[in-house]
Amino acid sequence: MTDRSHGMRLVRRVLQEHRRVVVPLLGAFILNALIYGFAVRPLERSVANVEQSTAAAVKGLAAAQAEHAKASGTLTGKDRASKELATFYSNVLAQDLPGARRLTYGRLNRLAQQSHLEYRHASYEPVEDRDTTLTKLKTRVELSGSYPNMRSFIHAIETAPEFVVIDHIELDERGDQAGALRLTMDLSTYFRRAAR
Repeated sequence: MTDRSHGMRLVRRVLQEHRRVVVPLLGAFILNALIYGFAVRPLERSVANVEQSTAAAVKGLAAAQAEHAKASGTLTGKDRASKELATFYSNVLAQDLPGARRLTYGRLNRLAQQSHLEYRHASYEPVEDRDTTLTKLKTRVELSGSYPNMRSFIHAIETAPEFVVIDHIELDERGDQAGALRLTMDLSTYFRRAAR
């Protein structure tokens, strides 16, 4: 206990001798504690809240920018698709029934000759669908010849720049010549119907 009382006496003595320095320091310490408790600490919380709000705003901005880019991409894609569709209608599809017949009849006859096939018969039937502005021209073609020549003919149709779709192929051995095959094909092409 003597050490403790000795320590207390020492503290009192230092305080009495250096009162001019200790009291202002103690007052400054208390003032700093009060300023920290009532001003700095609330400002720290406020800054933390602002930082959280800023982080949330940055995330929201990034999400909005991503959504905008997606919407712009969709719009750009839609514009590009519209242009490509207009090009398809004007440059690839036949413009009318006579053009569609030339596209199938003239082209098929030429390809049959180049493939050394006998062009036996062809029939055409335009089919209108009420839900679209396109008319389908269905074509049935009968040819006879050898199997390799028929493969060459089919390949030429599939790789031709004209828009002709092979719907059905039927191959049988009822050709007129020995070893000749008969090929019956259903093909389609489309053209835009005139506005009514």
